[in-house]
Amino acid sequence: MKHFLCTFFFPGVLIAFPLQGLVAQSALKPGESVHGVRKIKDIMIYQDSLFYAAFPSVVKRPNREFLLAFRRAPNLQAMGEKNYEHIDPNSYLVTIRSRDGEVWTKNPDLLYAHPFGGSQDPCLLQLRDGSLICTSYGWRPVSQEAYDKLKKPVFYSIPSKAIFLGGYVLRSTDGGHQWKGPYYPMRVPIDPKLDIFGNPLPAYNRGGLWETKDGRILWVVAAGNEDNRGSAHLLVSRDKGLSWKYSSVVAEDEQAEFNEASVLETPGGDLVAFLRTANYDDQACIARSKNGGKSFSWQGMGFKGHPLHALPLPDKRILITYGYRHKPFGIRTRILNAECTDFATAPEIILRDDGGGTDLGYTWSVLLNNNRVLVCYYFNIDAGLRHIAGTIIEIK
Repeated sequence: MKHFLCTFFFPGVLIAFPLQGLVAQSALKPGESVHGVRKIKDIMIYQDSLFYAAFPSVVKRPNREFLLAFRRAPNLQAMGEKNYEHIDPNSYLVTIRSRDGEVWTKNPDLLYAHPFGGSQDPCLLQLRDGSLICTSYGWRPVSQEAYDKLKKPVFYSIPSKAIFLGGYVLRSTDGGHQWKGPYYPMRVPIDPKLDIFGNPLPAYNRGGLWETKDGRILWVVAAGNEDNRGSAHLLVSRDKGLSWKYSSVVAEDEQAEFNEASVLETPGGDLVAFLRTANYDDQACIARSKNGGKSFSWQGMGFKGHPLHALPLPDKRILITYGYRHKPFGIRTRILNAECTDFATAPEIILRDDGGGTDLGYTWSVLLNNNRVLVCYYFNIDAGLRHIAGTIIEIK
């Protein structure tokens, strides 16, 4: 029976390509403006020398409190190891809070610790009824002896010697103080892989979910076919994340692969997904459905960056943000029109270019008020301690 070795491109692992088609410019300094965006300042959100902090998401609660979730794991270098690891059996999900988006609680609260392995990439969604959804996924390190006994095919990471557990969903009805779950989504039909117990692998992905005007929850998930070629698919929930149904293929190709994605519904009713790619010159992609998610078409956006997060602004334009894992490493943004049709011409704005290497990014943005936005991400300077940081910008 065929089994699968991991070709999934983990957060922080990247093949670098030469720069193409970019006009050199420097990052905005505090107080500087370009293309209607003024940078206010960079802020430190969370840092602790004993921990590797990464992969944030953030929402604004109905009571105007900000809730930020991230993945925390031991800082292995502080324990004498040579490198940081993204797959760690001790990684878990935590939250911090703020009243203004600038000053955050210092001691994180536990969101969830998976009973069978380490968790990654908590992705928050604030629903209109005040409840919260958080999606994540996990890994379980295994010995060679245990791996040999597993029912195949499985999703196996060779460097980390870990088995993928698949995705799960958590829900909170009290502002993120208590969480129920995990609720396990369906598998993507094309994906033959199994979890560590021999069950169909639950759907998974990193990226922003969306609540539509009619109350559906949209989630663009990742999957691998029998050849383990990555593609993106739309799942839909009509019961606030408790259960999911398969809708359609979002993006697939014979060579390019698609993974981490954020999705939204435009004012005109289109569903638009922003996709991370592999085997596509590191180019960001956009996929669009004009029939409510029954089918999509995708195309390259003409620039490098991943993964992308999309935030609707009060004037209905869309702020997309992304990490830039080529020199100069940092954080970048563009503002698209409401229907996201001008991605090829929207100017790129460099928010930061002082990153210390490729292990950074995973942006997530939230409105502070009608014209100010906090862009959150994880970062390192001079290849040092990974931490959660942010940039506050003002949009005219």
